[in-house]
Formats: sequence, structure tokens, C-alpha cells
Amino acid sequence: MTQLQERQQRIDDAVALRETDRVPFIYSSSFWAAQYSGMTCEEAMYDLPRFLEASKKAILMLEPDAMSAAAFPLGITMELLEYKPMKWPGHGADPNVSFQYLDQEFMSAKEYDDYLLDPTDFYLHKYMPRVAGAFKVLEKLPRFVAHPEWDLINSVVPFADPELQAGLKKLFEIGEKTAANYALIGKWAKDMAALGYPLANGAYCKAPFDQFVDYMRGSKGGMLDMFRKKDKLLAAMEKARVLLLQNVVGATQRSGCKTVFIPLHWGLDGFMSPDQFNTFYWPQLRQTILDLLDLGLVPCVFWEGNCTSRLEAIADVPPGKVIYRFEASDIVKAKQVLGDVVCIRGNVPASLLLTGTADDVDAHCRKLIEVCGKGGGFMLDGACGIPDGAPVETVLAMARSVKKYANG
Repeated sequence: MTQLQERQQRIDDAVALRETDRVPFIYSSSFWAAQYSGMTCEEAMYDLPRFLEASKKAILMLEPDAMSAAAFPLGITMELLEYKPMKWPGHGADPNVSFQYLDQEFMSAKEYDDYLLDPTDFYLHKYMPRVAGAFKVLEKLPRFVAHPEWDLINSVVPFADPELQAGLKKLFEIGEKTAANYALIGKWAKDMAALGYPLANGAYCKAPFDQFVDYMRGSKGGMLDMFRKKDKLLAAMEKARVLLLQNVVGATQRSGCKTVFIPLHWGLDGFMSPDQFNTFYWPQLRQTILDLLDLGLVPCVFWEGNCTSRLEAIADVPPGKVIYRFEASDIVKAKQVLGDVVCIRGNVPASLLLTGTADDVDAHCRKLIEVCGKGGGFMLDGACGIPDGAPVETVLAMARSVKKYANG
């Protein structure tokens, strides 16, 4: 068995809740590898080859059982698109800090009907032109579904517009640059697999509620909609749930990894009451999980923030098929409640990795391994990956603990 097969088998066994020779360690980070190699976050965002080399260097040092692909060096694409929902290092943010999400409203409460009537038309003609300047040209695209029979032939007339032609040409050029970068990332992932390191995630999906609140309605709009637009919000989420799955299978096939990463943002203890969670969040997310399982994929659900009060509710998934990654929830309690249902991943605190000693991290990891790793079904990881700026000593202590305390 090759190292790649050995590590992948360890991951597969953990997901299936089978006891392994040792707890797997997962590498995930934003810019830690760049900083470890002496790069600023801005340099990492704009110099993909150098960032990939830095990531390789970090992974070879830490020897994880699976790794998240380097997916953040998109500064050039974001800049050319004139992307509005974020600031990033070198573009609105300090050169040595991570990207910053901007809570904004790009869809009004009155536009649910537009979305429900035709989501594609709403995206092309309204949403996308609002989130990125380069997409504004899409407002000029014809509405093909409004052209019956012979009139469909005439729908090509707008393509004679010089502004539409120029705008589309710009998008073609941005697409070519971005495709070239993703080709580099794909080659890097294959090279790392040849060195024995499988991917931790092969595709990306979202909870339907988060799809609207993160980048469409914004936090204020989303919270108000639960009271003022309940039926519209629920109907839109149901449509979004189906649409969000359409690219997932293709992405896993291209990456060769069946694990689908689902980061969660608004189902936290502090954002929703239990009744709201059970109305607007969990039913739709649970169905997404079940749909992914029906497609033969492995959902990796990242419960960001503290979701300890949700543990009993979220236990209602098929056993031995799903990964729950926890950031700030009580992971020992999570093991007690969910240990015979899902594989648990986490959750060495960022504060400990940043300010603790190597011995502090070692002791914490030992507890996690001995308690949460008992009987299988546990993967060790930073609470939110490896935080930017963490000392090498503490990160190494975390990575090496899984071998140091193998089999308890």
C-alpha cells in the first residue's frame, strides 16, 4: 500500500467510524504556509506559483493525512472583476492580514419574486452586476426565455452592441487567467498526491440559508426576512438548495476527492433560536446532506462558531457517512452525542496555537486524541485550521501529536 493509499484509507476509516491505527491529522489554513515561507498575505494572493511552493513546504514538514488545496491566491481575478463583497490583502486591507468579508445587501426584500420566477435571469441581470463591476455588462444580455419561436432568432441582435462585445471580451480574458491559475492548482494537487498527500475536500457547497444571508440579503435583511418574508425565504431556499448541488459532482470528479466542504455561518447558537434553527436552517441543510449522500459524496459540514446547543438536533443523519467539523463547540460533548453517528473533526483553539507553548498544545491534543479519538471517528485539526501567524513550534506540536499518541 502506498503512502497515499494508507492516508486515504485512514481518512475513509475515520469517516466510517472504524477505529484506525492512529487519529488522522488534517492540514487546513489560509495564509499560514505563506507566512512560514516569509511571504506576506498580499504576495500569497497575487503570486500563485510561490504560494503553492510555500504550501508544499509546509505540508512536507507537517506530514498530514489529508490537505486542503491552496485556493486563496485569487487576487488578480478579484481585482479584474472589481469584486465588491470582500476586501483582501493589497486591495482594501493591510498587506499582511487575511481577506475581510463585507456584510452588504445585494438583493432587496422585494426581489424574492424575481429570484423565484427565474433564478438565472435574476443572477445575470441583477445580482452579478451588483457584486462585481466586470459583470455589469451582463445587464445587456437578452432575456432568451422571453423570445417565442421566430423571435428567438432576433434575440442575437444585442450581441452587436460594442459595449456588450467589449465587456464579454474582458470576461473571456479574466476567465483565461483564472483557468490558468486553477490549472496550476490542479497540477499542484496531483503532484502532492504523488508525494502521498490526498485532498481533504474536493468540492464546495453551502447551506441554503447562508446562500441568501452571506452575499445576497446581508445579515440585517436575512434576520428581518425570517419575520417579514418567511414564506418567500423558505421557497427561495428550497430552489437554491437544488441549484447549489448542480456543480458539486463535476467538481469532485475533477479533483478526484468525494468530500464536499460546507462551511456554516448563520446557524450558530447566538444567531438563531432553536425554533428558527429548526425552521430556516437545519431542515434545508439536512436535505442537502442527504442529497450529497445520494450522489455518493461525503459531506464535511463545518460548524463555525459555537453550536453546542444544536448537537442533539443535528444527529439526525445516516451514521458513518458524514464529517462534522467543529470550531468552538464543546467537542467532548459532541463526541458523546454524535460519536456513533458522524466523524468529528477539530478543534485545537486558534488562541492556543497562537499564544500557547508547544507543551500546552501537546497536552490539549493528547486529551482530544484520547477522548474524542476513542473507538475511531475523529480527525485532529485546528479549530478553524492553522491560524495565520501561529508559531511553527505549536503547529508542529499539533501535527506530531497524532503519531506521539497513536492508539492512546
